[in-house]
Amino acid sequence: MLAIFLKTLPFFALIGVGFWAGRTRFFTHEATAYLTKFVFYFALSAMLFRFSANLSLADVLDWNLIGAYLFGTVIIYALATLIAIMRRLDVPTAAIEAQCAVIGNVGFLGVPMLVLLLGPDAIGPVMLVLAVDLIVFSSLIVILITGARDGRMSWGILRTVGLGLLRNPMIVSMSAGLAWSALQIPIPVPLNEFLSILGGAATPGALFAIGASLATKTAERVNVALWLSFCKLVLHPAMVAIGALWVFTIDTYSASVIISAAALPVAGNVYILAQHYNVAPHRASAAILFSTLLSVGTVSLVIAWVTAL
Repeated sequence: MLAIFLKTLPFFALIGVGFWAGRTRFFTHEATAYLTKFVFYFALSAMLFRFSANLSLADVLDWNLIGAYLFGTVIIYALATLIAIMRRLDVPTAAIEAQCAVIGNVGFLGVPMLVLLLGPDAIGPVMLVLAVDLIVFSSLIVILITGARDGRMSWGILRTVGLGLLRNPMIVSMSAGLAWSALQIPIPVPLNEFLSILGGAATPGALFAIGASLATKTAERVNVALWLSFCKLVLHPAMVAIGALWVFTIDTYSASVIISAAALPVAGNVYILAQHYNVAPHRASAAILFSTLLSVGTVSLVIAWVTAL
């Protein structure tokens, strides 16, 4: 346990440095926004393209793994939604809470950290988790919020979802990388080195940006934030573990990767969606803040457990 904690500590230390920079205003809110944009559109995209270009679709597409991850995620999503409805929240707010309960920071934190901690073979399962989160659940929340406001489903909603996916650089970079791999074209040495240098900025840049953005988060609705953090950090990985180890019985290594991915704190893009639609942004903000702080210990515990499987 101590060895795993010491391995994860540098990642959270980088988040802490970013938090300090944002809290002291050494790094302004505008600077954080531009750094996040650089990581999202350039560094992380280069990393994901380079990783996926060295994989085949057969290496990534594992329907049992998708089933195991969806099994655990859908159950916790439904539980969080049910609890929200029992508290008489409206559909958009319930959708934001459910999103907080299951969508982890796989892109900015999971890709760099889990590949380094669990080995290069982790990239396939991690990318699959990221794709499911982006395609299934990011689409679902848009459908729920927009449909609830309009009072009906329409082609306009589906168009919004489709365009959102096509404009997401993580989806585009992974798809382009897999297409490149399918064509079996070797990556030219200068291009590979370019992607390596640019992608190398993703890990420190993403972690610093997470910390700096946390400095602007508020701690309102503490009870709700703690409940959603409990869902994300404890219930979600536990239910994914049940799906991976007992329901779909995928191989132990792949199971350990998706369980670890499920244990990550709430993703920052949940707050972006909440702010965009003006649905409970402070609730999402607090869930991100508390889950990230608590994950310093819980992520180490989960990774220590899965590596002993």
